[in-house]
Amino acid sequence: MRTLTIGALLTACALLPFAPVNAPAHAKDPTYIGTVDIVRGPGDGAQTAKGKVFLDANRNATLDKGEVGVEGVMVSNGREVVLTNADGDYELPAYGDMNLFVSKPSTHTTPLSEQMVPQFYYVHKEAGSPALRFGGIAPTGPLPEAINFPLIEDRVGPTFQALAFGDTQPYSNREISYVRDTVGTMLTQRDLSTVEFLIFEGDVMGDDLSLYDRFKNIVAVGKTPQYFVGGNHDIDFDATSDADSFDTFRREWGPEYYSFSVGNVHIIVLDNVRYPCNGIDDHPFCAVDARVTYNGVVSERQLEWLRNDLAHVPEDKLIILNAHIPFQSYTDQAEAKHQTDNLSALVDILGDRPVLGLSGHTHTTENLVKGVEYAGWMPNTGVGPAPFHQIVTGGVSGAWWTGDLNDDGVPHGTQRLGSPRGYYVFDFDSAAYTDTYVTFGKGEKAQLHASFNTPRFRDWARALFAFAEVHPAPADIVPSVTVNDLGDLNMLTRADLEGGSWVAVNVWNGSRESTVSVTLNDGPAIAGSLTQPGTGEGMLKGVDYADPAALIKQATQGRSAFRSTEGGAQTAGFEAWRGIKWVGQPGPFQPWMLTRMSNHLWRVDLPADLPNGVHQLNAQTTDRYGRQFSVSFTFEVVDEIPMMDWNEALWADN
Repeated sequence: MRTLTIGALLTACALLPFAPVNAPAHAKDPTYIGTVDIVRGPGDGAQTAKGKVFLDANRNATLDKGEVGVEGVMVSNGREVVLTNADGDYELPAYGDMNLFVSKPSTHTTPLSEQMVPQFYYVHKEAGSPALRFGGIAPTGPLPEAINFPLIEDRVGPTFQALAFGDTQPYSNREISYVRDTVGTMLTQRDLSTVEFLIFEGDVMGDDLSLYDRFKNIVAVGKTPQYFVGGNHDIDFDATSDADSFDTFRREWGPEYYSFSVGNVHIIVLDNVRYPCNGIDDHPFCAVDARVTYNGVVSERQLEWLRNDLAHVPEDKLIILNAHIPFQSYTDQAEAKHQTDNLSALVDILGDRPVLGLSGHTHTTENLVKGVEYAGWMPNTGVGPAPFHQIVTGGVSGAWWTGDLNDDGVPHGTQRLGSPRGYYVFDFDSAAYTDTYVTFGKGEKAQLHASFNTPRFRDWARALFAFAEVHPAPADIVPSVTVNDLGDLNMLTRADLEGGSWVAVNVWNGSRESTVSVTLNDGPAIAGSLTQPGTGEGMLKGVDYADPAALIKQATQGRSAFRSTEGGAQTAGFEAWRGIKWVGQPGPFQPWMLTRMSNHLWRVDLPADLPNGVHQLNAQTTDRYGRQFSVSFTFEVVDEIPMMDWNEALWADN
C-alpha cells in the first residue's frame, strides 16, 4: 500500500519579481510542489532504510513506472552517507530516531511545500516525542518499506545569489507583523530572479513555536526555497534530552543538520545548540545543579556525519558552513556558551577547503576575515586566529525589536555594535563570492554612518552608561541624561576640537581588510584607524570606543512612556522578549545592548585648528572587494554653543 501527500499549487498572490533580459537562466521553480514519496507495505519495520532517488518526469512527487533513478546522489541517516547506485537506489542503517535525507546535488532540485520549504527529508521517530508544549513529532511507527526522493533537473549555473537572515526572533504576533513589514515587504519588492535560496541563521522564533505557521506564510511570498538553521530560541524548552530538543523544529522545517549544493557551492547546516547541556559539557554553566541551559557545541554524531558528507564533495567546492551560535564571536569572545567550543574539531575535518562560516545569535554584524584574532578565542573555542572567513549576520529583529518606531512603524532596534537591522546578500561566481549587508529600506549603497566623538559627547555617554548600569530596566525614574541633553552633535566648539574630537565611522559590514578615510571640504583624505584591530587583543570598550550615532538612537526610548486611559496597563509601553514590559520614563537600552564598542568602528582625528564656519564632511570606505561607499553631511565649528531654544528675552517688552 502506498500513502502520499501531494501539496496543491501555491495560489497566494504576490508581486512577481522582474527578470532582467540578460539575467542568467535559473531553475528556481516555485511550482514544483510535493513531498517525499513514502511507501508503506509488507516491508515496513525493516532495520535498513531503502528507496530510490528518481527523476520525477511528470512532477507528481511519486515514483511512477518508467521513471529512472538518479545516480551518485548523497543520502544520509544523519550519521552514514552513501551514494545512490546506477539505478538511483540506496540502503542505510536505520535508527529509531533519525532524519533520512538527500543532499540536493547542484544538478537537481527537490520539491517544495506550499510554503516554499524544500522537501528533501523524512523525519523518523518511531515512538514520537515525549509530551512537549508544542507537540514535537507524532509517532511515525515502523520504518516505511521505502522512502523515495523525487528530483527534477536544475539549470542553475555557477553564478547566483542567496539571501541570509540573522535572528528574526519574534516572541509574539505583534513581532511576526514586524517580520511581515520588513522581510515580507522586501521579498515582494526585491528582484529575486537570480536568488536561488533564502537561509535563516537560527532563532527563527522567540520561544513560542506556535507562531511558525504564520511566519512560513509570510516568507513564502518570495516564492524562493527557504532553508533554516535551528537556534536556541527554536528549541522545545520542556525537553529533558538534547535528542528531543529540536523535535518541533524538525516537524516544521526538517533536519536540524543537513547539506545541499547549488552551483559550485556546498551548503552545510549544523546544529550547535546542545540543550540541555547540564551534566554533559564540562562548563560551570552546564553543571548538574546549575540552571538548565544550552551550550555552543557540535555533537560527535554530527562530526561523524560531516566527515562522511565531505568525503563525497570535491575539494575545490566552496563550503558554506552555517550554524546559529557563532564559530567565533568578537562580541561574546569571553564566553564559551556563545561560541562553538569544539571549533578545532570542525577545523580538522574541513582541512584546507575554501570555507565561509555564517551564523547569528549575537544580534551583531561581524565580518571576521581569516587570520583576525581576539583574546577570548583560544580559551573558549580551542582556535586562535580565525581559521576561515566568518560572518555573523546580525538580526532582522536588531536589538530584539526594541526602540522607538521608525517611519515604517517598526522598532529601529539598533544593534549592539551599531548596525541597523538588515540582511546579507551573497553573490556567488563558482567558488568566489561577495558579501553585502543591506538595511531594510535603504538599499545596498548605504553601508556606513559617521558621527563626532567629542568631549561633550564623552561626558554625556559616561552619565548614560552609569545610569543604565544602575537602572537596567525601564522604570518611573527620571534618567540622568537623554538624547535632548546631547544637543547639536554636528556643532563643534573650539573647546571640543582642542580637547580631542574625532569622526567615528561605523562600517556595518566592515572587516580588517576595509579602509576608511574622511575628507573635509576639498582637502586631502585623512586615513582612519580601526579601533579594534583584531590582532589578539581583548574587547576595548567605553566612551573612547563608543559609536555616538548608534547611542543617540539607543539612549532614549520614548515608547516606554506611552500609556493611555483607554488601553491602560495592557497597551502601556511595549513588550520585548517573553512578554517583558518596557514601561516607565523614557530611558536607554539595557547596558549590555549599548554600542560602547564595535569591531567595525574607525576613528579619524579632527585637526584642532579647524576654522570656524560651515564644513562639508565625506566619510568613505573601500571594502575587501574594492567597492567604495560613502556618506556626507555638513557641520559647524563655533567658538561656543549658541542659545539653542526660543529666546524669550527678546519679547520681554511685548
